[in-house]
Amino acid sequence: MVLSIRNQLPGTVTAVTPGEVMATVAVRLDGGQDVTAAITVDAVRDLALAEGAAVRVLVKSTEISLATGPVTGLSIRNRFPGTVLAVGTGGAMASVRIAVDGGELTSAITKEAVDDLGLAPGSPVVALVKATEVSLAAG
Repeated sequence: MVLSIRNQLPGTVTAVTPGEVMATVAVRLDGGQDVTAAITVDAVRDLALAEGAAVRVLVKSTEISLATGPVTGLSIRNRFPGTVLAVGTGGAMASVRIAVDGGELTSAITKEAVDDLGLAPGSPVVALVKATEVSLAAG
């Protein structure tokens, strides 16, 4: 299956914490980064997720926010330090490609945000993703 989601990183489930309706799933990416996904318990069951299961972490580019420095006092669990590889801009929106441990991420943000943050190739950034915006694919 081919998906339009640009951000697909391989990893391994390290823990599953079920709740009544939702569960958190901890994943260690092949690059060593830890990611938390908040998905339904039905999805955990349907994907047969358990410790040691191989997964792909999927994140839409529109769900990745960027910061240009350390972030504290924030509830966002997933923080990927990286370096800007490329910036493509249009009239209103921009696409920012970022090198992170174990792969690349693409963030779709406004052109105004790119300008305000001074983003250019080589800029250090932190990509931020809420756990509820992380999807998982088995295998």
